[in-house]
Amino acid sequence: MTPTGSAGAELARPVIDLHAHSSVSDGTETPAELLAAAAAAGIDVLAITDHDSVAGWDEAAAAAHEHGVTLVRGIEISCAWRHSSIHLLGYLPDPQDRPLRQELARARDSRSTRLERMVERMSADGIPVTYAEVLAQVAPGATPGRPHIADALIANGTIEHRDEAFTSWLGDDSPYYVGHYAPHPVRAVELVRAAGGVPVLAHPFTRTRSASVDDALISRMHEAGLAGLEAYHRDHGPDEVRHAEELAARLGLLLTGSSDYHGTGKRNRLGENTTAPEVLEAIEAASSGVTEVLRP
Repeated sequence: MTPTGSAGAELARPVIDLHAHSSVSDGTETPAELLAAAAAAGIDVLAITDHDSVAGWDEAAAAAHEHGVTLVRGIEISCAWRHSSIHLLGYLPDPQDRPLRQELARARDSRSTRLERMVERMSADGIPVTYAEVLAQVAPGATPGRPHIADALIANGTIEHRDEAFTSWLGDDSPYYVGHYAPHPVRAVELVRAAGGVPVLAHPFTRTRSASVDDALISRMHEAGLAGLEAYHRDHGPDEVRHAEELAARLGLLLTGSSDYHGTGKRNRLGENTTAPEVLEAIEAASSGVTEVLRP
């Protein structure tokens, strides 16, 4: 557990969690259920950041009002760099911005075709999963992804948790891995900024990725408009947190903390890492204002 949160501890108010997923991407709860879970967990401010999609925003907004939770609307853009996946959080962008919408649509379409090819490779090696089983795990209108293959394997009794699938078959270095279209991280930063949003690099030094993000890339992203680093995250140990803090101090970047909650899809728990109020204020101030923070 990183410095901003500890399991079961009483957290300082307000509790701000700026990274959570619904069933619109690879979470297991609908946007409404996600907000209900946030309220039950004592979260004061939650960001909904589904992969490459804003389709859950309206449902989340209605539920946030109902449960008295402040909502930050965002996205998590899947980017490609050196044959590895890098994730960029974009807070408060204009959902009607045409270049951003087109890029997200291209990425979603590419995800769909790549999953079918991955399943074909897995089935050929005797792993018991079909594409029909995978599609059954994807909620209507949701962005398909590798976690849905894992969910199909859970549903048919092959494994018990998504982590097992990623360790054995779904990682970036797996023989079953198939790439999909994703923008370069610098391009993604530019798109979010042009749409009036605020880009923050998600879990930049995570130990679960096959390739590590280097400081030179982050410097290039900063020159393009990167606003912050998600330093406080379950996938960062003390060394990774320290590295993020030192780099942020050198470049003048914000530091955020988040759960990266996926419902039962990951072991991450709401509020296990949090963001300081002044950082949220800075994010809000850096946005264009077209998409506002929704307060109850």
